[in-house]
Amino acid sequence: MRELRPEKIGKAMEQFIFTMQCDDKPGIVRACADVIGDVKGNIIENDQFTDVNSGIFYMRTVFECPRTEEEIRTQLTDAVAQFSPKLSLRGAEQKRRVLVMVSKQDHCLVDLLYRWRIGELPIDIPVIVSNHVTCESIAADYGIPFVYVPVTTETKPAAEARLLELVDEYNVDFVAMARYMQILSTELCEALSGRVINIHHSFLPGFKGAKPYHQAAERGVKLIGATAHFATADLDEGPIIEQDVRRVNHALTATDLVALGRDIEREVLSRAVRLHSEDRVMVAGHKTVVFTR
Repeated sequence: MRELRPEKIGKAMEQFIFTMQCDDKPGIVRACADVIGDVKGNIIENDQFTDVNSGIFYMRTVFECPRTEEEIRTQLTDAVAQFSPKLSLRGAEQKRRVLVMVSKQDHCLVDLLYRWRIGELPIDIPVIVSNHVTCESIAADYGIPFVYVPVTTETKPAAEARLLELVDEYNVDFVAMARYMQILSTELCEALSGRVINIHHSFLPGFKGAKPYHQAAERGVKLIGATAHFATADLDEGPIIEQDVRRVNHALTATDLVALGRDIEREVLSRAVRLHSEDRVMVAGHKTVVFTR
Protein backbone atom coordinates (compact mmCIF):
# COMPACT_ATOMS: atom_id res chain seq x y z
CA MET A 1 0.00 0.00 0.00
CA ARG A 2 1.33 3.43 -0.94
CA GLU A 3 2.07 5.60 2.08
CA LEU A 4 0.34 8.95 2.32
CA ARG A 5 2.52 11.96 2.97
CA PRO A 6 1.85 13.47 6.43
CA GLU A 7 0.39 16.68 5.05
CA LYS A 8 -2.15 14.73 3.01
CA ILE A 9 -3.47 12.90 6.06
CA GLY A 10 -4.57 16.06 7.87
CA LYS A 11 -5.79 18.18 4.99
CA ALA A 12 -6.57 17.70 1.32
CA MET A 13 -4.05 19.10 -1.15
CA GLU A 14 -5.18 21.75 -3.62
CA GLN A 15 -3.38 22.69 -6.81
CA PHE A 16 -2.31 26.28 -7.46
CA ILE A 17 -0.94 28.12 -10.50
CA PHE A 18 1.67 30.77 -9.80
CA THR A 19 3.11 33.11 -12.46
CA MET A 20 5.75 35.76 -12.09
CA GLN A 21 7.75 38.18 -14.21
CA CYS A 22 10.44 40.63 -13.17
CA ASP A 23 14.00 41.75 -13.92
CA ASP A 24 16.25 38.71 -13.92
CA LYS A 25 18.36 38.47 -10.75
CA PRO A 26 20.00 35.66 -8.79
CA GLY A 27 17.84 33.95 -6.18
CA ILE A 28 14.37 34.26 -7.73
CA VAL A 29 13.69 30.55 -8.21
CA ARG A 30 15.16 29.68 -4.82
CA ALA A 31 12.98 32.26 -3.04
CA CYS A 32 9.83 30.84 -4.65
CA ALA A 33 10.82 27.22 -4.05
CA ASP A 34 11.63 27.92 -0.40
CA VAL A 35 8.16 29.40 0.17
CA ILE A 36 6.44 26.45 -1.49
CA GLY A 37 8.48 24.14 0.72
CA ASP A 38 7.65 26.17 3.83
CA VAL A 39 3.90 25.83 3.19
CA LYS A 40 4.28 22.05 2.72
CA GLY A 41 3.81 22.37 -1.02
CA ASN A 42 4.92 20.03 -3.79
CA ILE A 43 5.92 21.41 -7.21
CA ILE A 44 4.21 19.53 -10.05
CA GLU A 45 5.21 21.62 -13.05
CA ASN A 46 7.66 24.49 -13.54
CA ASP A 47 8.65 26.53 -16.58
CA GLN A 48 10.96 29.52 -16.70
CA PHE A 49 12.51 31.74 -19.34
CA THR A 50 14.81 34.77 -19.40
CA ASP A 51 14.62 37.12 -22.39
CA VAL A 52 18.25 37.97 -23.06
CA ASN A 53 17.30 41.16 -24.92
CA SER A 54 15.13 42.70 -22.21
CA GLY A 55 16.59 40.92 -19.20
CA ILE A 56 13.09 39.99 -18.02
CA PHE A 57 12.54 36.70 -16.20
CA TYR A 58 9.28 34.76 -16.66
CA MET A 59 8.10 31.78 -14.63
CA ARG A 60 5.01 29.61 -14.30
CA THR A 61 4.74 27.07 -11.50
CA VAL A 62 2.02 24.55 -10.67
CA PHE A 63 2.14 23.11 -7.16
CA GLU A 64 -0.08 21.33 -4.66
CA CYS A 65 -0.42 22.50 -1.08
CA PRO A 66 -2.70 22.03 1.95
CA ARG A 67 -2.67 25.75 2.85
CA THR A 68 -5.21 28.38 1.78
CA GLU A 69 -4.67 30.69 -1.15
CA GLU A 70 -4.49 33.69 1.19
CA GLU A 71 -1.75 32.12 3.31
CA ILE A 72 0.31 31.18 0.27
CA ARG A 73 -0.16 34.57 -1.38
CA THR A 74 1.04 36.42 1.71
CA GLN A 75 4.20 34.36 2.05
CA LEU A 76 5.00 34.41 -1.67
CA THR A 77 4.45 38.16 -1.92
CA ASP A 78 6.74 38.81 1.04
CA ALA A 79 9.43 36.43 -0.20
CA VAL A 80 9.71 37.94 -3.71
CA ALA A 81 9.02 41.59 -2.85
CA GLN A 82 12.73 42.38 -3.27
CA PHE A 83 12.43 41.53 -6.99
CA SER A 84 9.48 43.95 -7.58
CA PRO A 85 7.62 41.33 -9.62
CA LYS A 86 4.33 41.17 -11.44
CA LEU A 87 2.77 38.00 -10.09
CA SER A 88 -0.48 36.05 -9.95
CA LEU A 89 -1.70 33.13 -7.88
CA ARG A 90 -4.94 31.18 -8.14
CA GLY A 91 -6.40 27.79 -7.46
CA ALA A 92 -6.08 25.56 -10.52
CA GLU A 93 -9.75 24.60 -10.23
CA GLN A 94 -10.87 28.22 -10.60
CA LYS A 95 -11.95 28.36 -14.23
CA ARG A 96 -11.38 31.53 -16.22
CA ARG A 97 -14.59 33.30 -17.24
CA VAL A 98 -14.60 34.10 -20.95
CA LEU A 99 -16.95 36.48 -22.76
CA VAL A 100 -17.23 35.37 -26.39
CA MET A 101 -17.88 37.93 -29.14
CA VAL A 102 -19.14 36.90 -32.56
CA SER A 103 -20.72 38.41 -35.67
CA LYS A 104 -22.31 36.23 -38.37
CA GLN A 105 -19.71 33.50 -38.97
CA ASP A 106 -20.27 30.86 -36.32
CA HIS A 107 -17.50 28.28 -36.82
CA CYS A 108 -15.18 29.60 -34.08
CA LEU A 109 -18.07 30.12 -31.66
CA VAL A 110 -19.45 26.61 -32.17
CA ASP A 111 -15.99 25.09 -31.77
CA LEU A 112 -15.37 26.92 -28.47
CA LEU A 113 -18.79 25.92 -27.16
CA TYR A 114 -18.28 22.26 -28.08
CA ARG A 115 -14.83 22.10 -26.49
CA TRP A 116 -16.20 23.88 -23.41
CA ARG A 117 -19.14 21.47 -23.11
CA ILE A 118 -16.96 18.34 -23.25
CA GLY A 119 -14.51 19.78 -20.72
CA GLU A 120 -11.60 20.26 -23.11
CA LEU A 121 -11.35 23.97 -22.29
CA PRO A 122 -10.93 24.86 -18.59
CA ILE A 123 -13.22 27.89 -18.84
CA ASP A 124 -16.73 29.11 -18.15
CA ILE A 125 -18.64 31.04 -20.82
CA PRO A 126 -21.14 33.24 -18.93
CA VAL A 127 -22.30 35.34 -21.89
CA ILE A 128 -22.09 35.69 -25.68
CA VAL A 129 -22.13 39.17 -27.25
CA SER A 130 -22.85 39.92 -30.90
CA ASN A 131 -23.53 42.80 -33.24
CA HIS A 132 -25.94 40.52 -35.14
CA VAL A 133 -28.71 38.14 -34.04
CA THR A 134 -27.49 35.35 -36.33
CA CYS A 135 -25.97 33.24 -33.54
CA GLU A 136 -28.67 33.79 -30.93
CA SER A 137 -30.15 30.33 -31.42
CA ILE A 138 -26.74 28.72 -30.90
CA ALA A 139 -26.38 30.48 -27.54
CA ALA A 140 -29.87 29.32 -26.61
CA ASP A 141 -28.99 25.70 -27.44
CA TYR A 142 -26.17 25.89 -24.90
CA GLY A 143 -28.20 27.79 -22.32
CA ILE A 144 -25.91 30.82 -22.40
CA PRO A 145 -27.20 34.42 -22.24
CA PHE A 146 -26.96 36.18 -25.61
CA VAL A 147 -26.63 39.97 -25.68
CA TYR A 148 -27.29 41.77 -28.95
CA VAL A 149 -25.27 44.98 -29.17
CA PRO A 150 -25.65 46.52 -32.64
CA VAL A 151 -22.77 48.68 -33.83
CA THR A 152 -22.80 51.60 -36.24
CA THR A 153 -20.41 54.51 -36.59
CA GLU A 154 -22.71 56.60 -34.43
CA THR A 155 -23.39 53.94 -31.78
CA LYS A 156 -19.88 52.48 -31.51
CA PRO A 157 -18.91 54.39 -28.31
CA ALA A 158 -22.14 53.34 -26.61
CA ALA A 159 -21.72 49.75 -27.82
CA GLU A 160 -18.21 49.54 -26.40
CA ALA A 161 -19.36 51.06 -23.13
CA ARG A 162 -22.02 48.35 -22.98
CA LEU A 163 -19.34 45.70 -23.55
CA LEU A 164 -17.33 47.01 -20.60
CA GLU A 165 -20.48 46.89 -18.48
CA LEU A 166 -20.96 43.24 -19.42
CA VAL A 167 -17.33 42.44 -18.59
CA ASP A 168 -17.94 43.79 -15.09
CA GLU A 169 -21.44 42.38 -14.73
CA TYR A 170 -20.36 38.83 -15.58
CA ASN A 171 -17.01 39.07 -13.78
CA VAL A 172 -15.15 38.27 -17.02
CA ASP A 173 -11.45 37.38 -16.99
CA PHE A 174 -10.88 37.78 -20.72
CA VAL A 175 -12.66 38.15 -24.05
CA ALA A 176 -12.45 35.85 -27.09
CA MET A 177 -13.29 37.45 -30.44
CA ALA A 178 -14.65 34.44 -32.33
CA ARG A 179 -14.76 36.16 -35.73
CA TYR A 180 -16.23 39.38 -34.35
CA MET A 181 -16.03 41.62 -37.39
CA GLN A 182 -15.69 45.01 -35.74
CA ILE A 183 -12.52 46.99 -35.11
CA LEU A 184 -12.11 47.81 -31.43
CA SER A 185 -11.30 51.39 -30.53
CA THR A 186 -7.99 52.44 -29.01
CA GLU A 187 -9.79 53.25 -25.77
CA LEU A 188 -11.37 49.80 -25.51
CA CYS A 189 -8.10 48.03 -26.34
CA GLU A 190 -6.39 49.98 -23.58
CA ALA A 191 -9.19 49.30 -21.09
CA LEU A 192 -8.93 45.54 -21.77
CA SER A 193 -5.21 45.38 -22.48
CA GLY A 194 -3.97 41.79 -22.47
CA ARG A 195 -7.52 40.51 -22.02
CA VAL A 196 -8.87 40.28 -25.60
CA ILE A 197 -7.88 37.44 -27.93
CA ASN A 198 -8.59 37.92 -31.63
CA ILE A 199 -8.40 35.46 -34.53
CA HIS A 200 -7.70 36.41 -38.14
CA HIS A 201 -6.39 34.89 -41.32
CA SER A 202 -2.68 35.30 -41.97
CA PHE A 203 -1.23 34.79 -45.42
CA LEU A 204 2.11 35.33 -47.11
CA PRO A 205 1.72 37.79 -48.68
CA GLY A 206 -0.90 39.46 -46.48
CA PHE A 207 -4.22 40.17 -48.16
CA LYS A 208 -6.10 43.11 -46.74
CA GLY A 209 -9.68 44.07 -47.28
CA ALA A 210 -12.61 41.93 -48.34
CA LYS A 211 -12.47 38.29 -49.42
CA PRO A 212 -8.87 37.44 -48.44
CA TYR A 213 -9.29 33.78 -49.45
CA HIS A 214 -10.38 34.81 -52.93
CA GLN A 215 -7.32 37.05 -53.21
CA ALA A 216 -5.15 34.16 -52.05
CA ALA A 217 -6.64 31.85 -54.69
CA GLU A 218 -6.02 34.43 -57.40
CA ARG A 219 -2.38 34.77 -56.32
CA GLY A 220 -1.82 31.02 -56.12
CA VAL A 221 -0.58 30.89 -52.52
CA LYS A 222 1.10 27.73 -51.28
CA LEU A 223 0.31 28.26 -47.59
CA ILE A 224 -2.73 29.59 -45.77
CA GLY A 225 -2.96 30.12 -42.06
CA ALA A 226 -4.45 31.86 -39.07
CA THR A 227 -3.12 33.84 -36.12
CA ALA A 228 -4.51 34.30 -32.61
CA HIS A 229 -3.20 37.42 -30.91
CA PHE A 230 -4.02 39.97 -28.26
CA ALA A 231 -6.07 42.84 -29.65
CA THR A 232 -4.32 46.20 -29.54
CA ALA A 233 -4.86 49.66 -31.01
CA ASP A 234 -2.59 48.62 -33.92
CA LEU A 235 -4.97 46.52 -36.01
CA ASP A 236 -3.90 42.85 -36.22
CA GLU A 237 -0.46 43.70 -34.81
CA GLY A 238 -0.87 42.62 -31.18
CA PRO A 239 1.36 40.05 -29.44
CA ILE A 240 0.94 36.66 -31.11
CA ILE A 241 -0.28 33.74 -28.99
CA GLU A 242 -0.74 30.91 -31.50
CA GLN A 243 -0.48 30.28 -35.25
CA ASP A 244 -0.94 27.45 -37.72
CA VAL A 245 -0.73 26.90 -41.48
CA ARG A 246 -1.83 24.42 -44.14
CA ARG A 247 -0.06 23.72 -47.40
CA VAL A 248 -2.28 24.22 -50.46
CA ASN A 249 -1.85 24.06 -54.21
CA HIS A 250 -3.13 25.46 -57.50
CA ALA A 251 -6.01 22.98 -57.73
CA LEU A 252 -7.88 24.43 -54.75
CA THR A 253 -10.61 26.97 -55.38
CA ALA A 254 -11.47 29.97 -53.25
CA THR A 255 -14.30 27.92 -51.76
CA ASP A 256 -11.81 25.20 -50.82
CA LEU A 257 -9.56 27.77 -49.16
CA VAL A 258 -12.46 29.25 -47.21
CA ALA A 259 -13.31 25.78 -45.83
CA LEU A 260 -9.70 25.09 -44.89
CA GLY A 261 -9.44 28.56 -43.38
CA ARG A 262 -12.42 27.92 -41.12
CA ASP A 263 -10.74 24.79 -39.77
CA ILE A 264 -7.45 26.56 -39.07
CA GLU A 265 -9.13 29.57 -37.46
CA ARG A 266 -11.21 27.54 -35.04
CA GLU A 267 -8.28 25.29 -34.07
CA VAL A 268 -5.90 28.19 -33.51
CA LEU A 269 -8.42 30.20 -31.49
CA SER A 270 -9.31 27.27 -29.25
CA ARG A 271 -5.63 26.57 -28.58
CA ALA A 272 -5.01 30.22 -27.74
CA VAL A 273 -7.99 30.30 -25.37
CA ARG A 274 -6.80 27.13 -23.63
CA LEU A 275 -3.25 28.43 -23.26
CA HIS A 276 -4.41 31.75 -21.84
CA SER A 277 -6.97 30.15 -19.54
CA GLU A 278 -4.19 28.00 -18.04
CA ASP A 279 -2.01 31.09 -17.40
CA ARG A 280 0.55 29.87 -19.91
CA VAL A 281 0.73 33.14 -21.86
CA MET A 282 2.76 36.12 -20.65
CA VAL A 283 3.07 39.34 -22.64
CA ALA A 284 6.68 40.31 -23.33
CA GLY A 285 6.56 43.69 -25.06
CA HIS A 286 5.44 43.14 -28.65
CA LYS A 287 5.54 39.34 -28.33
CA THR A 288 4.52 36.65 -25.87
CA VAL A 289 6.17 33.98 -23.80
CA VAL A 290 4.03 30.84 -24.08
CA PHE A 291 4.76 27.89 -21.80
CA THR A 292 3.27 24.98 -23.73
CA ARG A 293 2.80 21.49 -22.36
